[in-house]
Amino acid sequence: MQNHTKAWWQKPLRVVQTNLQIKDTSLIEPDRFAAQMKQMGANTIVFNVAGIYAWYPSKVPFHTINEYLPHNFDLLKEVIRACHEQDIRFIARFDFSKTEDKFYLQKPQWFIRQPSGEPEIIGAGRPGNWSLLMSTCLNGGYRNDDVAIPVLDEVISNYDIDGIFFNAPRFVPCWCEACQKKYFNLFQKPLPADKSQFDPSWAPICFRNNANHWYNFIKKKNPELPMILYLYPANMLDREQTSDMHCTEPQDILSLGHHHIPEFWKPALSMKLGKSLPDRPTPCGIVHSSPGMDWRHTGLPPAEYRFWLSQIPAQGGNIWHSLTGIPETIEDKRILDVVSDFNRSVEKVESYMEDAVGVAQIAMMWTGDPSAEGWADGLINMQIPFDVILSVHATSEKLSRYKGLIIPEGMKVSDAFIATLHQYVNGGGTIVVEGAVPEHEQLLELLGISNQLYTSEALTASYLRFEGDHNPLQKGMEHTGLIAHRGKVMYVKSIGGDTQVLATLVPPFSPLESVGAPPERASLPVSHTDLPLVTRNRIGTGQAVYMPFSLSHLINEFKLGEHYQLLSNVIDMALGDDKLIEISNIHGLQMTVFEKNNTMLIHLVNGVGKRPLATNIPLHDIEVRLKLDDRKVTQIRQLISGQAMASTVTDGKLAITIPRLDIWECLFIEFEK
Repeated sequence: MQNHTKAWWQKPLRVVQTNLQIKDTSLIEPDRFAAQMKQMGANTIVFNVAGIYAWYPSKVPFHTINEYLPHNFDLLKEVIRACHEQDIRFIARFDFSKTEDKFYLQKPQWFIRQPSGEPEIIGAGRPGNWSLLMSTCLNGGYRNDDVAIPVLDEVISNYDIDGIFFNAPRFVPCWCEACQKKYFNLFQKPLPADKSQFDPSWAPICFRNNANHWYNFIKKKNPELPMILYLYPANMLDREQTSDMHCTEPQDILSLGHHHIPEFWKPALSMKLGKSLPDRPTPCGIVHSSPGMDWRHTGLPPAEYRFWLSQIPAQGGNIWHSLTGIPETIEDKRILDVVSDFNRSVEKVESYMEDAVGVAQIAMMWTGDPSAEGWADGLINMQIPFDVILSVHATSEKLSRYKGLIIPEGMKVSDAFIATLHQYVNGGGTIVVEGAVPEHEQLLELLGISNQLYTSEALTASYLRFEGDHNPLQKGMEHTGLIAHRGKVMYVKSIGGDTQVLATLVPPFSPLESVGAPPERASLPVSHTDLPLVTRNRIGTGQAVYMPFSLSHLINEFKLGEHYQLLSNVIDMALGDDKLIEISNIHGLQMTVFEKNNTMLIHLVNGVGKRPLATNIPLHDIEVRLKLDDRKVTQIRQLISGQAMASTVTDGKLAITIPRLDIWECLFIEFEK
C-alpha cells in the first residue's frame, strides 16, 4: 500500500495525550498549546472532549459541563483549529465509565450495583470540594442511547475531530436489574452473586454489545472517523472486532515498590501482542510519564523513561505519550525534555519503518499465562526475534513462515490444532513443547512418547543432566553435566527409534530442610536415571522437542543464566544452519529485525542495569552477525546516532560492530537490488 492511499491513522504517528485537569482550563491558550505540541514532536494529540466532563457547551441532558470553560469562545473548537493549522491530528477522548452523583439521584437505573444493591462510588475520600463520581453500567442508558450516543452525535456533528478514543470502556461486574435480566435471557439462569461464577462469555458479550453500538453509530455519522480502543491480552479478539485501531498500555508502575517492579520487556511484549492481529494498522503503545497514578504529578526517572519508550518503536509500534496536564501545569519539566528528545529520534526512523515487516524465525503460541511470559523473558533476554500467535490464527499457512514454534505449558490444544502441528512438523518445522500434556494419541505420537504418563510431586534439590557427547543442549555449558531443576515433572517414556533423550532427571538428593547439612551426606543417592527431561523426535526434516517440565517457570522464578542458555540452545536446534542473525549476548539488551523492499532494519534497545534505571549504561563493541544468503550489501548506517560502524563479510555472513549503544539505535542495511 502506497502512502498516499492511506488514511492518516494508518501512517506513522507520534501521539501526545494531555490528560487535562478541569481547574487548569483557563491556562489552555489554543495557539500556544498547539505550538507546544508541535515543538514536542507530536503529529497527533489526544484531548479531553466528553463523558465525565464536557469540554464544550454540551446540550445533552445529564452531561456534566466543565464549569471552568471560558464563556467568550468555544475552547474545544479553537484547540482543534489551532492543531489543524500546525498539521496535528485531533483525537477526541471520551469516558462514559463514570459520572457525577447528582445524576444517580435522578437516574439510578444507569449505575453499577454491588450484590448488596449499593452503587460503586469512585474516590469517596478524595480531598477537596468535589462531587462524588459513580460508576455507570455497561448495559445501562448512560453508556448507550440516553447519554453516550447523543454526546457522540453532538460532537461529531459540531466539531472537526479526526478520531475517537474511548477511555475505560471495560466491563465492570454489576448486579443492577438490567444486568440481571440480560444474564437470565442469555443463559436461562440467575446472575450469580459471585463474579467468579459468571459465564465466561458474559463480560465479552456485554462489552461487544456496548462497543458495537458506539462503533456502528460513529460509522453511520462519519465512515472515515476511526474508533480507537485499548487492547488487553485477556480480551484481544473482542477489542479487535470493535475498533479501527488499537493501543496497548504497558505502564511502568514503580509506586508499587521495588518487589513489584514490572518486567523490563513489558512494552516489547505488549507491542508483539498488538501486532499479532492480522490486517490491522500499526498499534500504538501508550506510555504514561509517571511512575504510578498516585505519583502522576512527577515523572519516571529519565533513564528508565527513555528505555521504556524506546521499546515501542523498536517493536514496530507507534508511540503514544500520556501526560498529566499541559506544559504550563507539568511541574516535572524532565518529562517534556524526554518526550521532545525521544520524538526527534522517532522521526529519524519512522519513514524507514513505515510498511516494514517483522522478521522472526520463531513463533510462540500466546496463552496469556506466566508460562508464555517466561518464554518471552527468555527469548528477549537472549536476543531471539519472535512473534506471538493467537490460537485462532494458528493456520498451517501462518505457521509455515517459521522455523520453530513454542507451545508453553498449559496451552489447551484441540484436535484441529494437533493436526496442524503434524502438518507443520512434516513440512520441516520444529515444535517445542513444555510441561504436562494431555493423553492425546496424535500428540504423543508427534512427541515420540508413550501414553504411560505420570506426574511427579513438586521436586526440590533436583537437577537436569545432559546426556551424550556433543549434546546441542550443552553449548556454552560444556564444563557442567548438571544444571538446577525444581518443580513438577511429567514422567514419560520415549518410544520409537527416532526419539533421542538429550537430558534426564537427577532426583532430589535430600529433603529441602536438610540440603545444607551435613555436607558428609550431600552425595547424590541416584546420579543417573532414564527419566527424560528433554527429548527430540525427528520426523522427516522436522522435529518435536519435548520438555516434560516447566522451563518457563524456572526462568520466571530464578532467572539463572543456565536456564536462559538452555532456552537459547533449544532455539538453535530449531534454526540449525538457517539461523538468520546473532548478536553479542547481553542480558537487558533487546533486538528486533524488520525488512522493507531491499533493506533490513535492526533495532537495539539497551536496558542494562538495575531497575528502575537511574543511569543509562552505554554498551560498547556490540557484534551483529547476519546471514546474507548471496545478498550484497550496498550501505550500512545508524539512523539515530549517525555513528560509523566497522563491517566485514566472511563465509557468507556480515559482521557489524556497533562501537557504542546508549539507549536505542536502528541499524539500516541496504542490499543490492
